[in-house]
Amino acid sequence: MQLNQACITILKQLSDLVSQLSDSEFTQSVPTLNHCSIGQHVRHTLEFFICLEQGCAVGVVNYDKRLHDRLIESDRAIALNAITHIQDFVASEKADAPLQLEVGYRLHQHDHVRISTNYWRELAYNIEHAVHHMAIIKIGVKEIAGHVYLAKEFGVAVSTLRYQQQAFTSAHH
Repeated sequence: MQLNQACITILKQLSDLVSQLSDSEFTQSVPTLNHCSIGQHVRHTLEFFICLEQGCAVGVVNYDKRLHDRLIESDRAIALNAITHIQDFVASEKADAPLQLEVGYRLHQHDHVRISTNYWRELAYNIEHAVHHMAIIKIGVKEIAGHVYLAKEFGVAVSTLRYQQQAFTSAHH
């Protein structure tokens, strides 16, 4: 399925990035990222997928209940294992399933609203969310780890890549 493959592709890009960084680069505070680390952005991105997997097991997804697992953001091996686990989960999910998305937008209250959704919709959301954070990560990589090779597609939406390709083709005809 197209969504599974898109997800696995971006997770591979994240894995390639994490593999190229040193431990200190992964955890270093990056000024242009509001002093967050690349590892923190990787962890944040991965935890949304983890929430989706956990939500599939119970029928309710709540991204606010992520663990903020400091081991994922501070240990590259644990981050790489999490990526592999998520890739395996995504590759094994072949069918759509109804879900409830639980959200709460009141700062000083803990009430939630449940919205009907489904696995494919949430996977598409996770892909878009990951690409957005990968664009942010790319800024940090350029600042502190210029030696790292990132594919031109890293952190760029497919629709943007398609547009750029059409613009290039039109300009050269």
